[in-house]
Amino acid sequence: MSDVIKHECGIALLRLRKPLSFYQQQYGSALYGIHKLHLLMEKQHNRGQDGAGVASIKIEVEPGIEYLTRYRSIKQRAIEAIFGRVGKQVEKLRRRHPALAADPEWLKRHLPLLGDVYLGHLRYGTHGTNSLNTCHPRVRENNWRSRSLAVAGNFNMTNVEELFDKLVSLGQHPRQTGDTITVLEKIGHFLDEENQALFAQYKTEGHENADISPLIEANLDLQRVLQRACKDFDGGYAMAGVTGYGAAFVVRDPHGIRPAYYYADDEVVVVASEKPAIKTAFGVAYDDIRELTPGCALLVEKDGSWREAEIQPARTRLACSFERIYFSRGNDPQIYHERKEMGRLLTPAILKAVGHDLADTIFSYIPNTAETAWLGLMQGLETHLATARQGGDDAALSVRPRAEKLVIKDAKLRTFITDNAHRDDLVSHIYDTTYGVVRPGIDTVVVLDDSIVRGTTLEKSIIRLLDRLEPKEIIIVSCAPQIRYPDCYGIDMSNLKEFVAFRALLSLLKKTSQDHLLSETYARCREAAKAGTLDERNFVADLYARFTPDEISAEIARLVTAPTVKARVRVLFQTIENLHVACPQHLGDWYFTGQYPTPGGTKVVNRAFLNFYEKKEGRAY
Repeated sequence: MSDVIKHECGIALLRLRKPLSFYQQQYGSALYGIHKLHLLMEKQHNRGQDGAGVASIKIEVEPGIEYLTRYRSIKQRAIEAIFGRVGKQVEKLRRRHPALAADPEWLKRHLPLLGDVYLGHLRYGTHGTNSLNTCHPRVRENNWRSRSLAVAGNFNMTNVEELFDKLVSLGQHPRQTGDTITVLEKIGHFLDEENQALFAQYKTEGHENADISPLIEANLDLQRVLQRACKDFDGGYAMAGVTGYGAAFVVRDPHGIRPAYYYADDEVVVVASEKPAIKTAFGVAYDDIRELTPGCALLVEKDGSWREAEIQPARTRLACSFERIYFSRGNDPQIYHERKEMGRLLTPAILKAVGHDLADTIFSYIPNTAETAWLGLMQGLETHLATARQGGDDAALSVRPRAEKLVIKDAKLRTFITDNAHRDDLVSHIYDTTYGVVRPGIDTVVVLDDSIVRGTTLEKSIIRLLDRLEPKEIIIVSCAPQIRYPDCYGIDMSNLKEFVAFRALLSLLKKTSQDHLLSETYARCREAAKAGTLDERNFVADLYARFTPDEISAEIARLVTAPTVKARVRVLFQTIENLHVACPQHLGDWYFTGQYPTPGGTKVVNRAFLNFYEKKEGRAY
């Protein structure tokens, strides 16, 4: 994706099912859990570079020892900062107590992060400030271990205001209004109620207070807590939590929008946002890594037993397609083949665009993450030629697709200069190109991109660079369909004016003297907002329906082509139908189609239009 956007965060949960002495004997270190958590997070660093955080729980330590520890960082290398801190603590203990530092139980008491349950998080800030306080895990502490809670998640809620109001109606006085703290407090409220009910029951039965705590920890029903807490959630989420007494959970939204995978054996239970992280960290077979069922929670009890349990009934599966297009790492075998298929399925449209003239066409890609789809495209072209040869086309015998690396990301330049002209000049030099490959005035250049969001990099850099090579034509091809609508389930795409497709829509409305429809749509949104029906119909979709996808694409090409560009420029997009063919298990496409899986999504797109019309900045939820 040449236009960088912030997106889904990453989670990692690890429960050790054996005493620390087992891991020291079996693997040579009582720090086995910390090492594995570190690896799980490093293998998902693509999912969050604004910050990181970890929390651990020590099960059954004596009073006076901190049983919940949390470290967070917003440094440039946050993971390294956190685990580097732990490494320094270990070295210090080994220097001061060389004999005792080899004792797992002593080390557990004296090394803060060393525990039995670990929770890790990688943050991409989709909105707001990037401060230490916004990093997960978020913690709700109590002297009763069964009331303490740490939560980390990959989620956005569309109905934060409603959830906040419900907390107030329950008698709480929330200190913040963000979705993370609201979710934490909502789960925490029902965790408190479950504790209180069990305490009252055991007190009535005549148990002493000191005996009640272990009874609560052995019998607390996390499934019921999550069922009560999550019933009002509207959004996409994969949330992980650990309680102070050692039980843990990961809960997934009913549509399966956000990803979560897990693996369990007699030594560990582990959860991550991506399969390859588990595969690499534990060396297990892909077939042994399971996907957490949408609407369910993976519950890990204090004793280490685990099960999947329904929290909300599963609904139509609409897993985020952007996970497959761009966000997840491409070394997952399924994702690798899906991305190749995305490229292969573009073959007919590209051949048509270049008039089947492969001799005078060069195929390339930008950025590096589009390489896999480009490989699929090249295979599609080879198959086309093979078919032509079998059909007796002699001209196809001497033609091979011309593949070149034309655009290179040269450096990450900081555009701190406030002067617009100089800033644009710096942006244009983030990429560089390969000279002497394109035949001036003869060759057409086809460049594959993951997706096109804002179009800024195309306009300011890539197309201008390619034009310096003097091609006859430049064709930019997106593996994703046109991004037309906001996302409100995890991706930082909430401002309509930022989408080049929406800007193209505005331009076409003006050109065709239909821009009065903007004020009419605004009036309809206002009326729906007053009536409380803003979540019933996507009014922005009615505007797009005025034009064909090809008309929008042509206008996008015009918008991203600077006046100084001499070559003809076209922009092609993947069709939604072909995207579904390539990624049949990830059909979440609301940012392309405007068909949101929850009512909150429809409300968000209409609010986003209100914000656009009223010239308000910020997200619409």
